[in-house]
Amino acid sequence: MTTIIGSGGSGGKGGGGTTRSPKTTEDSLDSRQYATVLDLISEGEIEGLVDGSKSIFLNQTQLLADNDEFNFEDVTVYTRNGTQAQDYIPILTGTDNERVIDRPVRFEQDVIETVTDAQVDAVRVTITLNQLQKINTENGDTLGTSIKTKMFLEYFNGTDGITQSYGDPVVNDKISGRSEDTYQKDYLLTLNRPNAGDSVRVKVIRTHKDNRDASNEPENNVLLNNEFSWSSMTEIKYAKLRYPNSALVALRVEAEQFSSIPTRKYFVKGIKVKIPAGVTVDSDTGRIIYPENFVWNGTFAAATWTACPAFILYDLLTNTRYGFGNFIDTAQLDKYAFFAASKYSNALVDDGFGGQEARFSCNTTIQTAEEAFKLINDLLSVMRCQGYWAAGSLTIEQDAPKDAAYLFTNANVTEEGFNYSGSSLKTRPTVVVVSYLDIDLQETAYEVVEDHDGIAKYGVVRKEFNAFACTSRGQAARIGKWILYSEKYEKEVVSFTSSLDAGQTVRPGMIIQIADPVISGARKGGRIKSATSNTITVDDTANTDLTFADGSFLYVILPDGTVDGEVADEKLRVIDITNGVITVDRDFYAVPNANSIWVLETLGTGATDIQPTTWRVLSIEEQEGLLYTISAVAYNASKFAFVEDGEPLQTRDTTNLNIIPEPPKELKVLKQIPPGGTEEREEVQFVLNGKVAIKITWQWRVPSGQTTKKFRVRYRHEDENFTEVIVQGTTFDILDVKKGNYQIQVSCISSSGILFSKPTTADYDVEGLSAPPNDIRNLSLTPTTDTLAILSWKKVDELDVQLGGRIIIRHDPRVLALAEWNASNRIVDGVSGASTQKQVPLLAGTYFLKAEDFLGIKSVNATAFEVALPQPDSRHVVKTYAEHNLSTPFNGTKTNCSVVSGNLDLVPDLYVALGYAEDLYFEVDGAAEYQFQDTFDLGGTFDFIIRRSIISFPTEATGVLFDARAGEFDDADGLFDGTTSDVINVVTYVRTATVASPSESDYSPWAEFVAAVVQGRHVQIKAELETTDQFTNVSIDQLGATLELARRTETGSGTSGNAVTFANAFYETPEVIVTPTNLGADGFVTLTKSTTGFTATLSGASDTGFSYTATGFGRAL
Repeated sequence: MTTIIGSGGSGGKGGGGTTRSPKTTEDSLDSRQYATVLDLISEGEIEGLVDGSKSIFLNQTQLLADNDEFNFEDVTVYTRNGTQAQDYIPILTGTDNERVIDRPVRFEQDVIETVTDAQVDAVRVTITLNQLQKINTENGDTLGTSIKTKMFLEYFNGTDGITQSYGDPVVNDKISGRSEDTYQKDYLLTLNRPNAGDSVRVKVIRTHKDNRDASNEPENNVLLNNEFSWSSMTEIKYAKLRYPNSALVALRVEAEQFSSIPTRKYFVKGIKVKIPAGVTVDSDTGRIIYPENFVWNGTFAAATWTACPAFILYDLLTNTRYGFGNFIDTAQLDKYAFFAASKYSNALVDDGFGGQEARFSCNTTIQTAEEAFKLINDLLSVMRCQGYWAAGSLTIEQDAPKDAAYLFTNANVTEEGFNYSGSSLKTRPTVVVVSYLDIDLQETAYEVVEDHDGIAKYGVVRKEFNAFACTSRGQAARIGKWILYSEKYEKEVVSFTSSLDAGQTVRPGMIIQIADPVISGARKGGRIKSATSNTITVDDTANTDLTFADGSFLYVILPDGTVDGEVADEKLRVIDITNGVITVDRDFYAVPNANSIWVLETLGTGATDIQPTTWRVLSIEEQEGLLYTISAVAYNASKFAFVEDGEPLQTRDTTNLNIIPEPPKELKVLKQIPPGGTEEREEVQFVLNGKVAIKITWQWRVPSGQTTKKFRVRYRHEDENFTEVIVQGTTFDILDVKKGNYQIQVSCISSSGILFSKPTTADYDVEGLSAPPNDIRNLSLTPTTDTLAILSWKKVDELDVQLGGRIIIRHDPRVLALAEWNASNRIVDGVSGASTQKQVPLLAGTYFLKAEDFLGIKSVNATAFEVALPQPDSRHVVKTYAEHNLSTPFNGTKTNCSVVSGNLDLVPDLYVALGYAEDLYFEVDGAAEYQFQDTFDLGGTFDFIIRRSIISFPTEATGVLFDARAGEFDDADGLFDGTTSDVINVVTYVRTATVASPSESDYSPWAEFVAAVVQGRHVQIKAELETTDQFTNVSIDQLGATLELARRTETGSGTSGNAVTFANAFYETPEVIVTPTNLGADGFVTLTKSTTGFTATLSGASDTGFSYTATGFGRAL
């Protein structure tokens, strides 16, 4: 209704007025309906809502704000944490029975209804207002108003009467606002009977007068419409479902506040799990707090809520309701492995924002069915673990700081060695985006972690990762850093095959050390040959780098399969390495077995710093033949501090392949003793393709502290091109060298084979086969007869003497102090260069020996041996020749020779006659002859010893020296250095005749002699002068011989006065001794002697018989 207020008239001074439209308040009331929602939160038992109603979010809005103000009204919350004996939720309807009441509720006229069914759990009272408004009758305004109602419950039964009277109202409600249409509102009254069979009276009252609003104050000029009735009552029997072991939240919400059923989120502390006895849990974060130095005895405390991923997984594996407990027995789980993972996971680390948090927390809901394998691995991934079956139990290994548990070298893997693989650096991510659940925002958040160096080098390579069970930004950041590290540094994988002992010891997740010479460039590990309490003897010293320094440490595998030397404060420091024996500074925990594995780590030694590589085992696969294939990924123990604390990565010095080596030292030609030789020399002969060749051996030294095994050698002869070879070891042979200068360059090669040191250079002048042989050594003489002796010497080293060479033996009759090689003469033909003895004539004076190679090159020095023949009684010199001492020297018969300046020389000298000619002496066959002046008559035929004595010298032919030549220099030839005696010789011969007056035909043939036993009466001697060089003459200074008869004795018997004839005449009258058979005291013997016999006359003897002994020289034939 609209009222127009004003006044008016006509005529006169006219006037005017104002009008006002009635005001109508907005219709603000709607009928209030409720919705009930039951949410299954989790398997039970859980800890429950974190902070009551503040942990409930409807349509993303907290039910109870942090300021303790409700954001929603008329919301009823029931929670059940999932215990076995939990009560049912009393808002879940099983059956409803609605009764129409339709009774007005007036002031002081209470409306009461009775519920007699003892099974009814609650009633829903519905009140109805046809309108709720008031109209001002003066101005027409339509406004809102209010009512106020209370509801009571009274319990009674037929036996006891009233068991609980009306008390305080269970509903005290005021409805305010304006509604032009019918408005209804429900009230849920829970019936809490004192006795199970009680009936219930439900009373509804109006607390103010019918013509007044809730204030109960009178108003004038108002038309009030606020009557209400109790329209119906619904008897509710709840479905009494407890849902044991299920965590529930039930909500009863007033529908007016929502257009539909609201979305719900609950911030809860989840399932309670068993944790070790003796620990506590942080009630805010769920972190298990382990006391310092905590040792677990294996027992569990009562289940409690925790965010520890290790024991959450343990619970999932053992629970028979929602886990794998029906398939896995607890005895099959290595609970101590879970305990170790738990301690590491719950350790505090910086969260990156000024605080600390557990290293790994698990906050997630598992709402869908998952494959067991995937779910277990998801939970394992939260704490960087991997699980595996071993020895009949399920255990886990965490990627956490730990010591190496096993050692591998080439000695305990198959011959294929170690196989390495990796990925391209360009494909590895440089940016990781980690998604996680932000609890505050209640939605997925993203943490971006960047590798700035990688971006600068390879650009942005993005990788996205969903962090399972992660609700911490700090943990998400660490995950991102870990992914970047792993992608960058843990892409190298090694695989190899080992034996049964390793396969049964190594497990996934274990850390192993590998000493691979292919990677390190040096052999630093192998098998133990023998061991004591603090020493080991290694298996191969020749091929092993046993460099010792203060920073050397040893690792060994003990009999129980563990590694000794890995624990930081119990390392095995090496204090000595000698002859393959490594000594450490403490006793081993147990003496290692022979053939077990050892690894040597060297630090602080410069170029030889080598540490074994470290790896984390990924898998072990059994193969045929009791072999196991092991795969492992690169491992760096400093990665944990790098990811969590931002500390720099520590790199291990695992290779020398990238080090440019120092150049070799002391490059020189090695002096060595040839095979079968005794004297060191730089040029060594050897047989090559059936001929003698020369080699030189270069030697050098590796710089101290360097372990170079390979070297690049470049060498050349004179100005020829260089020859390049790669050698192992510190010596190199150049075979079949030629005379001249050799230049050499030697560089050390790095273990990688691609880096070279600066070359060390040297040169050497090779004499080759033109070098003279060594002098004869260890010369000795042993007489064997009166005329013969054995000369002995040490075998000559040079092959060019042994093969095709010879030993020259000459003699000078003078004592050693006066004797000369050039004055000596050959007394026997040269013998094989490989020989060490020669029978020679026995002569007084000096023997000379030289070695001559197959090229005719002789030793520089003659080796001499002096012999002094005594003059014993057993020999008698009957004739001494000295042709040089004749009144007219060398007065014998001369052929092609003549006396020059008192010496006997070859003639003619064609250089004098012709000036220059190719041939000098060869036109007379290079020889001349001189027959001794005298023929000696022994007076009978005797065996005698003849010895020669010669001193001769070589002389240059006239004009043969270069300086004597005339004409142009380029047209002349000749000798620069003169000649040697090696090309000349004087040979002596003897012949004899046995008749008294021999003719030429009566003489025997000429026979060469030096010292010999000869038979004859008449003796003639001659000498032949020889030269084998056209430029060299023979000049004899002394020429002679001696004839000697041997002493002999003849015995026999005779009678007085009768002549005795010797069996063989003596050369001279011998000495005769007669021994009578029986001679008186005054008796005597008279002798008459000659060379052929004697007569003995006995005087004063009673017997005429006697015996005799005749001693003299010579035996006439």
